[in-house]
Amino acid sequence: MNLKFPTFLVGSLLLCSQLGYADQQTPDDVDPLIEIEIDERLPLAELRRFTDAFAHIRANYVEDVSDADLLNYAIQGMLSGLDPHSAYLEPEDYSELQQSTTGEFGGLGLEVGMEDGFIRVVSPIDDTPAARAGMESGDLIIRLDGQAVKGMSLDEAINLMRGEKDSEIKITFLREGGDGPKTVTIVRDIIKVASVRTKELEPGFAYLRIAQFQAKTGDEVAEKLKELLEKGPVNGLVMDLRNNPGGVLQAAVGVVDAVQNEGMIVYTEGRVEEAGSEFEATSGDLLNGTPIVVLINGGSASASEIVAGALQDHKRAVIMGTESFGKGSVQAVIPLAEDRAIKLTTALYYTPNGRSIQAQGISPDIEIERARVETIRPRSKLSEADLSGHLDNGNEKDEKVSAKETASANELIERDNQLYEALTLLKGLYIIESGRRAKIEPLAELDLRLSADKEDTEEE
Repeated sequence: MNLKFPTFLVGSLLLCSQLGYADQQTPDDVDPLIEIEIDERLPLAELRRFTDAFAHIRANYVEDVSDADLLNYAIQGMLSGLDPHSAYLEPEDYSELQQSTTGEFGGLGLEVGMEDGFIRVVSPIDDTPAARAGMESGDLIIRLDGQAVKGMSLDEAINLMRGEKDSEIKITFLREGGDGPKTVTIVRDIIKVASVRTKELEPGFAYLRIAQFQAKTGDEVAEKLKELLEKGPVNGLVMDLRNNPGGVLQAAVGVVDAVQNEGMIVYTEGRVEEAGSEFEATSGDLLNGTPIVVLINGGSASASEIVAGALQDHKRAVIMGTESFGKGSVQAVIPLAEDRAIKLTTALYYTPNGRSIQAQGISPDIEIERARVETIRPRSKLSEADLSGHLDNGNEKDEKVSAKETASANELIERDNQLYEALTLLKGLYIIESGRRAKIEPLAELDLRLSADKEDTEEE
């Protein structure tokens, strides 16, 4: 028997359902890759067994099941038996996959994660229903519309929180320091997720958060970096990929390319030759070698691991945090109908040094667990400045700036110890780099003077 079917491969990485996301390019971006021709005898005994089982289920199952449903279940079973990422995408799943790529869906505007069986709010997205309802980072969601979230998967909780625009949901949550559970009613809206956001941690030190890798994330990172540079010098950058479930492969390539001057970024290998591909950085580093610290954790997967792995292999960044998820496979989306498709694992990806992180993850250069840290403040602090009649030093402005920076650092260490450590490391790298340049520049000037003196002597 001679069967032919087209296969379409898109360069994207899809995260397993445990993390609650499945990112993919939209069907418009899909290009035909290969046409596979099967010219082998089909296993007739196994096919006969399948038709016998089909007939028994159809005739004897306690409830009537349509032939279409049984065949759909058969496809689901074939794919689910392969690996955790291959799947049959029915209309709802296919639509959700497209939404996660464009970053637009009906929901509340919460970035969430799982903690001890409950849903922890990582961050409310600015100007969304959740933010307007007063929800804050760290809130622990315990009920959704009266239904306990204990025992739910993250997928199930996210599906309950998403819904049509203008529909309502009641969320019961606990807040540290609060009097007990609090319930708010939130009206869903269309959420447009900004995959990239930035802020200044301290003068000269910037923070860039990538929540997920959407189709345009690479371009957005480049734009944000240019905006930061326009505001003033950037002496160090923290790139936060924690709890980033991944997404579009080309977006990860674009992020690395923005800060890497040259070299391999990632390559893929599969059973068929056409599944292999290579991605190289183009010339130009927007940050011109400025130190980078990349934060990762167990929720960093897929495209996040490509970025961390590439920057680690090229020694372009210091990777800090905890070991990443370890999702190193590439999925192809093969349309079967206008609203249905299969998602099939076709290749593994490798970092520039040839490392596969499949089921292993990226190990950070500096391992730091997330912890609750409090600064210890003395009950009474007496210094020269407190003594009556002390002499002024003329540095009042500097003292005010220093006090402000100290207060900011104390707040940061209590809120996010990993980010605080990343900022501390960046400051150290900047000091070392500044000292190195301070030594090199006078030598360069001396060389120029010696060369000029030599030219003058030769002319004479």
